[in-house]
Amino acid sequence: MYTEDDLRQAVASGAISADAADALRNSVRQTREAPATDEEHFRLINSFNDIFVTIAAVLLLVAMAGIGDALIPSNDGPSALAGLLVAGAAWGMAEYFTRQRRMALPSIVLLLAFVGGVFATLLGLILATFGGDNFGQNQVLGGLLISGATLATSVSAYIHWRRFMVPITVAAGAAALAATAIALIVTAIGPGTVGENVLIPLVFVAGLVIFSFAMRWDTSDRERQTRRSDVAFWLHLLAAPMIAHPLFHWLGVTGGENIGLGAAIGVLVVYIAMGIVALAIDRRALLVSALAYVLAALTFLFDRFGAVELNVALTALVIGSALLTLSAFWTPIRRAVVRPLPQDLQSRLPITAAAA
Repeated sequence: MYTEDDLRQAVASGAISADAADALRNSVRQTREAPATDEEHFRLINSFNDIFVTIAAVLLLVAMAGIGDALIPSNDGPSALAGLLVAGAAWGMAEYFTRQRRMALPSIVLLLAFVGGVFATLLGLILATFGGDNFGQNQVLGGLLISGATLATSVSAYIHWRRFMVPITVAAGAAALAATAIALIVTAIGPGTVGENVLIPLVFVAGLVIFSFAMRWDTSDRERQTRRSDVAFWLHLLAAPMIAHPLFHWLGVTGGENIGLGAAIGVLVVYIAMGIVALAIDRRALLVSALAYVLAALTFLFDRFGAVELNVALTALVIGSALLTLSAFWTPIRRAVVRPLPQDLQSRLPITAAAA
């Protein structure tokens, strides 16, 4: 199985011509009766060896964390040495499995381990230096230090990106920057006075910013033939729950109480709106991230109208059938959604079958 990345490397190395690569893409597109953009490709595994290497890498990372924690234990939080060893081991393994072998799944795991290890190292150093009790007495200091740690983590993600160019790295850096901004705002307001009424809107705004950033990557590769499309995929995957959760929280779905008929209908309306946006930008992340809330709303509706024993089964039937239908007819449905949009907006969206 050859990926888009493999085709680009073959063209770059001179193994095949650019015309031959385009002819192969067109042949695959005609066979599948859908443009490559509508397939929303991203590479996770090439063979079982990816899984094998990932398991081995995780075992080694766990061992590094255990050794670091045993040598310099920490009662207040993560051990700085454990985080440092995990980050160092992740970087070292990435030099071979990412930079040389270009293995997708191990590269993702090693990136997350590196970023997490850097943050754990910084947090461990902060706690070892200042102590957890001092944070309780001086919350502003704690907020500033945590903000500095997340900012440094985003810088480390940028350095990793420059070295290895793993698509998920940009999303990891964006998450760290979002955490930095939220932590600074919370610190400025006063950590002791901040509740969900402040945090939820901050997360929502951060999600919208990351979504806009993802669209910038998407519009730079409308045919989805470069790494920029993979970067956009992970950014959309990060932004989707940050947008969906606040929306459904404000509708009362996340509180655990009886959501009511109006809220249940509101959830369905919001989900349909998300579906239209997902079709327009050709990204399914919004639909997946909001799925749990829709399942809860439909279950309530079926229960409200008397289908008590079958409410779960009917919910699964309706949602499953709708998603399968949407998947099977994604291209024509998307064409119908995109066609009425202004031409200027269409020219920035991923290419549809009508524009191909």
